[in-house]
Amino acid sequence: MAKEIGITKNETAAATAEVRNTNGTFVRRVILAMLALLIVAGFAVLTRVVIKMNEKPEERKKPFNTLAVMADYAVSDDVALSVQAQGEARAQTEIDLVPEVGGKVVYVSPNFIDGGIFKKGETLIRIDDSDYKVNVIRAEASVAQAEQALAREIAEGEIARRDFEELGTGEPTALALRKPQRQQAEAALQAAKAELESANLQLRRTYVRAPFNGRVRSKNSDLGQFVGPGARLGRIFSTNIFEVRLALKDSDLGKIDLPIAFVAKNRASAPEVKLSAIVAGKNQVWTGHIMRTDSTFDTQTRTLSAIAEVVDPYGKGRSEYGMPLAPGLFVQAELTGRIYEGAIVIPRDGLRPDDLVYVVDDKGKAEIRKVEVIDTSPKSAILRSGIEAGELVVLSPMERSRTTMTLKAIDINDPSNVLVDPPKPEWAKDESDENKDDKDNKSQDGESSSID
Repeated sequence: MAKEIGITKNETAAATAEVRNTNGTFVRRVILAMLALLIVAGFAVLTRVVIKMNEKPEERKKPFNTLAVMADYAVSDDVALSVQAQGEARAQTEIDLVPEVGGKVVYVSPNFIDGGIFKKGETLIRIDDSDYKVNVIRAEASVAQAEQALAREIAEGEIARRDFEELGTGEPTALALRKPQRQQAEAALQAAKAELESANLQLRRTYVRAPFNGRVRSKNSDLGQFVGPGARLGRIFSTNIFEVRLALKDSDLGKIDLPIAFVAKNRASAPEVKLSAIVAGKNQVWTGHIMRTDSTFDTQTRTLSAIAEVVDPYGKGRSEYGMPLAPGLFVQAELTGRIYEGAIVIPRDGLRPDDLVYVVDDKGKAEIRKVEVIDTSPKSAILRSGIEAGELVVLSPMERSRTTMTLKAIDINDPSNVLVDPPKPEWAKDESDENKDDKDNKSQDGESSSID
């Protein structure tokens, strides 16, 4: 029994060894096969790499890019420069209405109210004149007494002359003829007449009259109030002439050719100015004239004020809509200046910092020009030199570095209109472009042959 068991164990070990040998052989064969496949694949990849390295690389064309910009043409024109300024309208004459005598106010004109309109010579306020009438009567009596005294002295002097002629010899003295007494009586009469004139003057001054045509700015007194000489009854202003002070910079003075010490000889020769303001929802315009300039510069703003005058702003000087130029109204002023003939005008967007202008030719090539600027406005720039009329100016915002690119110019006034469409260079053309060129050439040939 033991012997049989031992044989069985040996056979089992032999069989196990045989299986292991068989598995090892299979694994080696698989590994060898995989190595062979890897070698073949490596040769294939290496062969493809060698072929690719020997192939001629594909030629790629550099893309042709253009930058679309808005542009417009520079034009030549006769330009009149203008200066914009601002100022506040005020009456040329504005005063405090004051009485020259004191007393109780017994009359106030219906026109003497805030905003009232009055005429020259109109009585605005009357002061009680009872005391002043008494003074006139007293002065008249003094004049009568002085006249009587003078008449008496004249008569006595005549009597003294006759007595001397009858009794005396030689020339009589002045004292004998009572000449000093007569002169004293004449002086007393003149003084009495002066007192009468003063009394009448004081009586007339109880009537406070308007010194000009105007309006009432403010009223400070009323009926029954006692006022003293020099008391402020109100404030009035004249409507004959209004002024607007316009602060001008040194460059503005050069544009309108206005000297510093300027005084117009007359209104007809004075420079014209248009004053405007929005009143009652409409743009009101008044016409004025620069009559003079200030005598000194403003030390704070370093400007010189020009004074524009508007005559009869409540009458003939009103705006076309019938609006008067009221005091305190803030207005915009436009002054016409020098005229430049044949100046170059471009849109304002075409002028770059440092007085540079980008110009594009018919090939789409840009050029940077330095220009001499005469004047600028929100819409246009006026140039003296740097570009010529007819040249195309770039208006679109653009960095200076992009001027090296080829530009496609589009009309700023009509975006559908292309002013400059640069053609592709030969190096940038592809087959489609060449075919298009051939078709264009054939069509041109056909047209020429049909014409023949």
